[in-house]
Amino acid sequence: MDNVFELTELDGKVALLTFDTPGKKVNTLGRPVLAELTAIVDQLESREDLQGLLLKSGKPGQFVAGADLNELGALLHASQEQLGEGMKVGHALFSRISKLPFPTVALIDGNCMGGGTELALSMDYRIASDSPKTKIGLPEVNVGLIPGWGGTQRLPRLIGLNPALDIMCSGNPISAQKAAELGFAFDAVPAESLIDEGRRLIAYARESQDWRTQREELSKPLGLSEDQLNFSRATAEGYIMGKTKGQYPAPLVAIKSVMEGANLPLDEALKVEQAASLEVVGSEISTNLIAIFFMTNRLARDPGVEDSSVVARDVNRVAVFGSGLMGAGIATSHARVGIPSLMLDVSDDRIADGMRRAQKVVSDRMKIGRANAKDMASMLSCLNTSTDKSHVGDYDVVVEAITENEEIKTSLYKELGELMRDDAILASNTSTISITRMGKSAPHADRFVGMHFFYPVDRMQLVEVIRGEETSDETIATIVALSKRIKKTPIVVGDCAGFLVNRVLLPYMNEALLLLLEGASMDQIDKAALKFGMPMGPIALQDVVGLDTSYYAGMTMIDAYSDRAILTPILKELVEAGRLGKKTGSGFRKYTGKKGKPEADPEFAPLLEKCRIDNKEISNKEITDRLFLPMFLESTRVLEENIVRDPGDVDMGLILGIGFPPFRGGILRWADSQGADKILKDLEPYSELGKRFEPTDMLKDMAAGGKKFYS
Repeated sequence: MDNVFELTELDGKVALLTFDTPGKKVNTLGRPVLAELTAIVDQLESREDLQGLLLKSGKPGQFVAGADLNELGALLHASQEQLGEGMKVGHALFSRISKLPFPTVALIDGNCMGGGTELALSMDYRIASDSPKTKIGLPEVNVGLIPGWGGTQRLPRLIGLNPALDIMCSGNPISAQKAAELGFAFDAVPAESLIDEGRRLIAYARESQDWRTQREELSKPLGLSEDQLNFSRATAEGYIMGKTKGQYPAPLVAIKSVMEGANLPLDEALKVEQAASLEVVGSEISTNLIAIFFMTNRLARDPGVEDSSVVARDVNRVAVFGSGLMGAGIATSHARVGIPSLMLDVSDDRIADGMRRAQKVVSDRMKIGRANAKDMASMLSCLNTSTDKSHVGDYDVVVEAITENEEIKTSLYKELGELMRDDAILASNTSTISITRMGKSAPHADRFVGMHFFYPVDRMQLVEVIRGEETSDETIATIVALSKRIKKTPIVVGDCAGFLVNRVLLPYMNEALLLLLEGASMDQIDKAALKFGMPMGPIALQDVVGLDTSYYAGMTMIDAYSDRAILTPILKELVEAGRLGKKTGSGFRKYTGKKGKPEADPEFAPLLEKCRIDNKEISNKEITDRLFLPMFLESTRVLEENIVRDPGDVDMGLILGIGFPPFRGGILRWADSQGADKILKDLEPYSELGKRFEPTDMLKDMAAGGKKFYS
């Protein structure tokens, strides 16, 4: 490996250490990098002639991204002794940096994350560039870890206990200005002034001896009372448990490390942190979350097609047919990033409703400080409306987001054939209907594609890009690139009923209804799903989605997969009774108050009894098995049929599309953790339930060969 550090000497005996990893966009702290830095520290420890040390990145707008996640992900297979030694390396090095015989200053320009922040904390001072790109954080909890190279002990001593807990447990970065306000950074200055300001700070530190005083203060215990510690711990743990339900241990371990080390001398506190780190580093949850990080990066780079010569077309203007919940959301997503967009519908009243929805997206973000009046003005300036279909002739991409009815959709496509530009792309937001079949009615089947968004559009990151039999590579690449422009994560999916997410979701939703009709209670079913890690139980989800939507989509899926999808009469009964879920105030449960709080509804009981097929006791284990095993089996069928190109597409599709618990890594990583043999055994008690519990050829092959989806 080429050297990543360059040590030079500026006038006045100030050393400048530049960190610049050749051929990489970011600097990371892997083992070879730490070894090289150790050798440099060996030299610097004897340089009492130096006035001070400045550390900067050689990459403008990028300081240090943190530890090497490839190495951290591999730690799942390391022994406790190996893990312990690995943690000691960073601790020992950063402690040596903190004791160099002269003042030290980190010059931070751009992202400073994780181990990079801990490296900066080991130095006497930090100056940050005032660029909007400068973000400083300790995001380790996002990948199931804690700051393990001094962060849990040095940050509280520098900025105070509660601000430090907030930064560590949220994983959210702070700006340069915020860093200066908190006392993390000495100042926030223009990037071009960093070296000059760093030299001035070294001169001040030497003259005032502030660097020695500060080192002494920061090495002491925090000196908090037992009441102060207990209150801060209880508050922080209560907040985290409310957010994570205890399913993500890293934030709780970070809190424990901070609290147990707070009133110890720093050197002893760092040993507490090392021991705490071993509770999470190399764990299955951490490995799963790191894997998601890499799967996300892979999708961000994926052009959507295998042929590298295919180039996505420029998209300058987008039209959206439909101003309902989905159409308005899609049009707003494009307008918010500055793409001139047109929202069309059949009446001015519908358009007015759509505009209210568009404005609500931005106004809701303004309420939580994530948007401002300028963002609202920008979005509105990019969003036009019309009831005149002929305007689509000026647009590069037209997205259809109307009623989920094939006859209505294809009728519209025939009209558009006379109105759209000859080279324009037509995309459908259908959630279940065949793109290949509808493409026969489109102006050009090769430029017809599925672009399936998820509700609510402004919050859900996933877009399924569905390839019909005639869809061209150029069309796929263009829609994938457009999805990324509007800050979504596109996954390319083959054409089948339900595509990826809804196809795999159907067995889960369907089985929940069967369990209900067999005797399990709604609360028991939903609680089992929540305990597994789902954000919402399947019965509650039916009410949120809308029982009419669930019913009609379900009928499409049952027609397509009749060998394993069981028709349950309860949805039809509820729809015919006008109980469509939360939107009408009643479905499986009733919804009251402004926030629509769910409550048990006595009027539901007669409808359930009319449809009930049994009234037996069902264990929580059976509920969990029956919810998730069919979901897994359908995922293997998706792979067998090459509906997606990679197991990671299945896992990311479910994580982003339905909130499958990230700490499990996705349905296929969860299956890997169980083992194919165990899953076969878990399926045996349910063999009498038919095809939906029958092991697939892929599963049997994996069990026979001891294979996994991921190496």
